[in-house]
Amino acid sequence: MKSNRFLYLLPLLTLVILAGFFGWSLVSGRDPASIGSPLVGRAAPSLAAPALRPGEPALSDALLHSGKPVLVNFFASWCTPCLAEQPLLLRLAQKEGVTIIGVAWKNKPEEARAWLERLGDPFAAAGYDLDGSMAVNWGLSGVPETFLIDAQGIVRLHIRAPILEKDVEQRLLPLLKAGS
Repeated sequence: MKSNRFLYLLPLLTLVILAGFFGWSLVSGRDPASIGSPLVGRAAPSLAAPALRPGEPALSDALLHSGKPVLVNFFASWCTPCLAEQPLLLRLAQKEGVTIIGVAWKNKPEEARAWLERLGDPFAAAGYDLDGSMAVNWGLSGVPETFLIDAQGIVRLHIRAPILEKDVEQRLLPLLKAGS
């Protein structure tokens, strides 16, 4: 009879342990964006998607082997962080001359096109991945995510968050200028 009392405390003890773990996770200062990517240092996954803009060719692997580094940015018109990084992508394309390939992830093409028309379109080529199947191969966990692909088609950097000014200055531009 006495041992049954402890069984009633088991759910409470489990709740206390979980609350302690989640509390520690919140205050420990760990950055979820610092999680590494298994793609870095490997050949970029296949880039095959229908064109976002009518009349343009579909996305293909040839875009990743153009002889110069490119950025591949997964975005969506319904994504608020994507809205925040859009001015930086425009600056990279227009002022820094960076080639950016955009992939609208789980986004209706007409909505993605309208969003780009309204905010500006930084993409040299753009496609869409409506069902998210291509993004699985890229290891996408959400949007926005950006990959720096070097001139040989190797993934050199994976950013799992909106690009910030510090990312541009400290990570992207140095790698792009080095010809990664």
